[in-house]
Amino acid sequence: MMPSHHWARNFTVEKDDIEYLTNLLLERETPLDTETLTRVLIESRINTEVATLRQRYQDARVYDPARAYQIGQKLIFTDFDYETAVVVGTRIGNNPDYGAFNVLAVQFDDDDLNIDDKPREFASELTVEHDLNQEGEVDDSIGSVNDLNADDILATSGKELTKKVEDKLRASPDLIYMARLWFPRDLLMDVNVGHLNLAEAVLDINGGGPMSTETILGEMGGLGKAPQALQIFSLNYGLNNDSRFDEVGPTGEVLWHLTRLEPEEVQHTPAMLRYTPIEYDRNLLTKELITIENEIDDEHSSTEDVGNIDQTQITLTYPHRRLGTLPLSDRTSVIFPTARQTLHVAFSLVDGQDGEEYPAWVVRKERYVYGLAKFYRKHKLPIGAYVTVSKSDEAGKVVVNFKAHKPRTEWIRLIVPKADQITFENHKRAIGAEYDDLMILGAEDLAGVDALFTNAQQQKKSLVAILRSIIPPLGLLTPQGTVHAKTIYSAVNVLRRCPPGPIFAVLIANPDFQNVGGDYWKLSND
Repeated sequence: MMPSHHWARNFTVEKDDIEYLTNLLLERETPLDTETLTRVLIESRINTEVATLRQRYQDARVYDPARAYQIGQKLIFTDFDYETAVVVGTRIGNNPDYGAFNVLAVQFDDDDLNIDDKPREFASELTVEHDLNQEGEVDDSIGSVNDLNADDILATSGKELTKKVEDKLRASPDLIYMARLWFPRDLLMDVNVGHLNLAEAVLDINGGGPMSTETILGEMGGLGKAPQALQIFSLNYGLNNDSRFDEVGPTGEVLWHLTRLEPEEVQHTPAMLRYTPIEYDRNLLTKELITIENEIDDEHSSTEDVGNIDQTQITLTYPHRRLGTLPLSDRTSVIFPTARQTLHVAFSLVDGQDGEEYPAWVVRKERYVYGLAKFYRKHKLPIGAYVTVSKSDEAGKVVVNFKAHKPRTEWIRLIVPKADQITFENHKRAIGAEYDDLMILGAEDLAGVDALFTNAQQQKKSLVAILRSIIPPLGLLTPQGTVHAKTIYSAVNVLRRCPPGPIFAVLIANPDFQNVGGDYWKLSND
C-alpha cells in the first residue's frame, strides 16, 4: 500500500494552488478556515495525481527476493519508500551461503538511487528466508493507490500540511485572514462608518460587551442580502480595523467589546505589575531555590512543561492582592482561556465558595488576570493565601477557590510604613483561609504602602537596595534574626515587581547577604 506519509512528505504549495483556493473562495462566496482549505487542496491534488500514480505503478510488481523477474520488468522497492526501477540485466549469483540464486541489475527511475549512474544489484529467486520475502499473495499491481485519501493524509501529517498551506495563504495579498477564516479581499462587503457607529451603539446599549458578531449583526439589521457568513466576516474585518472595538473572545470564538468600556487595568498594565527584566546567572540558583521558585509559580518565571492540567494552586502576592489580579503563569495559563490573536480575553470567574460570578479578563501579553478584587474582599483573603483555579464544565468560565475554615486569630507580619521606610511588625489578625506562613503579609495602611512603592520607583531603587531595606526589619520578627527566601520574595514585591529568580541570584552573588542554612538569609554585617 502507498503510505500517506510518502505522499505528504513531498507536498509543496505552489502559486497555482493558492490561485485554485482563491477561486474556490470566490465561487462559494463563503469564508473558510485553513483546515478546510487544506483538505480541499489535498483532495484536489489526489484527484489530479492519482492518474500519474496509476501510470507509474502500472504493471509494476513489489520486489520479492524469492521471485524471478525478466529484463524490462518494472519493480517497486518498499525499502526505498516505494520507488520504482526497471530490470536491465540478470546474472547468476555466487554465494554458497545462499545456494542457487540470480542477481538482478535494476535502474531506478530516481537517479539519486542509482550508484554512479550505474544500475544497482538485487538478489532474485532466493530459496532462503529474507526480510523482504512477501508472505502469502501480494497485490503486485499496487492498486492500493486508489485507497489514498485526505482522511489518511491529514491523520498522519495534518498539522505539518496545514502550516504549509497557511504560510502560503498569509503571503497572498489577495486574501484576508480574520477570525480564523480566509476570504478574497475583492469580495469583502463594504463596512462603512455608519455600520461601525451602529455596532458601537449596539455594544454601548449592552454594557460594552462582550457580544458575538452574529448578535451585533442581528441588532444592526444586517449588512444587506449577502450570505450570513460573508456579512459576519466583513463586519469582523471592519471592527478589527477600528480602535473603538476590541476582539476579546477565547480561541475558537469571536466576541467584541468596546475598548473605552474595558477596565483601566485591562487597557493599561498597573505599575505594580510591570516587571523590567533583570539579567542574572541562573546557574547560581541551588536545587532548593529552584524548587521554591517552582512552588511560587510567578508569571515571569519559567517552569517545566505542566501538560494538560485541570486545576492548579498559586500563592497570593501583594501586587495581585492589591489590584485584584492573578498571575498568568505557565501553570495557570493552561486553566484560563487564551487566544493567540487577541490581547485581551473576556470570561467569567465563578466563586467556588458560593457560586457568585465575576466578569474577568485575561491580559495575555502582560501575563495577568484581572477581576478578583471583589472575591478577595468578600473572603478577606490575606497576602500569602493559597488560591486554586480550576477549569469549569461551562465554556468561558473558570472556578476560583480557596480552602476556607472558621476564622481564627493568627500572628502575621504586618507592613508598617514609617517615615517613608518599610518596616514590619507581628500582629494578631483573624484569618479564615489556608496560607503559606512564609509568604503571608498584612497591609492596613494601603495608602502608606502605595506611597512606599511609588517612592521606590521614583528613586529607582536597585534590587540590592530593596533587599538591604527589608531583610533587617523582617529579621527582627524572628528569634534567629534570619529571613526565609520565600518571605524575602513576598516582601520585595511590595516595593518592586520581581520574580524570584533574580532575587535569589542576588542573595547568592552579592556579599552583602549571607546564607545561614535552610534557605534563610541575613545581612552579612549583622
